[in-house]
Amino acid sequence: MAEAEATGEDRIVCHRCGALYVPGEPLFYVVKIEAYPLPELPPLTLEDLQRDFEEEMRRIVEETKGMSSREMMDQVYRRLVIYLCPRCYGRWIENPTAD
Repeated sequence: MAEAEATGEDRIVCHRCGALYVPGEPLFYVVKIEAYPLPELPPLTLEDLQRDFEEEMRRIVEETKGMSSREMMDQVYRRLVIYLCPRCYGRWIENPTAD
């Protein structure tokens, strides 16, 4: 399984409790999460149109100088794949935002 969490031997473990997946045992669940900003543009104002765009681009470049490409990409798109044992999946699916 290419998406398996690497544990040194490409074993699949539950991301919440660490239980090891054993083929033939109760099912493990694969959860795929994609996160990205809403695809709507902010309103454009007259003030926005009057900005110095070259200066604005320099400011953005300066802000991102210390950031890795991963950090910049994480601001616009992130995909996670997690594995959950049956017990953890039952808890997670009822309240995915709980710790």
